[in-house]
Amino acid sequence: MAFTKKKAEDFIFRALTSIKVIGGLLTVSIALGEEKAPPNVLFIMSDDHTTQAVGAYGSRLAKLNPTPNIDRLAKGGMRFDRVFCNNSICTPSRASIITGQYSQTNGVLDLGGNIPPERQFLPLEMKKLGYETAMIGKWHLKQEPKAFDYYCVVPGQGKYHNPDFRVRGDQPWPKNVITKTGRHSSDAITDISLAWLESGRDKTKPFF
Repeated sequence: MAFTKKKAEDFIFRALTSIKVIGGLLTVSIALGEEKAPPNVLFIMSDDHTTQAVGAYGSRLAKLNPTPNIDRLAKGGMRFDRVFCNNSICTPSRASIITGQYSQTNGVLDLGGNIPPERQFLPLEMKKLGYETAMIGKWHLKQEPKAFDYYCVVPGQGKYHNPDFRVRGDQPWPKNVITKTGRHSSDAITDISLAWLESGRDKTKPFF
């Protein structure tokens, strides 16, 4: 398939159009180059930020400057203003993001649901477009995020301090585990993400 900026934007819109705030914030940052160069996509979702709590959405709390870093990402990337959350519960919302389907279609109706690798459509479709894919942080969908080229995810909800991570490796899921001792989960997830962006990926490919 010939890749164009329009096709990338159309796919991203279709995949993410049901998301605005899903127990958190969605920020999509796109670095656009020439028309023929596919954009890199950085998808950041933080739990428990309603639109009212994010300055970039211009709510009555915006003057308090509650989220300066999130606002900076929104200003430099893409912000979705005319979309909605189709399921605000953690696991079902993640399943909707990964599959592009409503909960009644993908079958994940509560916190016990899961999405097998062959139905993790978002990374599968991005890989068809030539992207290298990674999932870092909270996965919370029970089964291995195998559709991603790289993953480093916390088991379940994860721990706030000294978090454990399940990583892609030689052992079958979920045996490969690393622990970030002396770190808060937010710092550990950020460090792992930056390390992958800087030295863990194939820089000849766009990333998602």
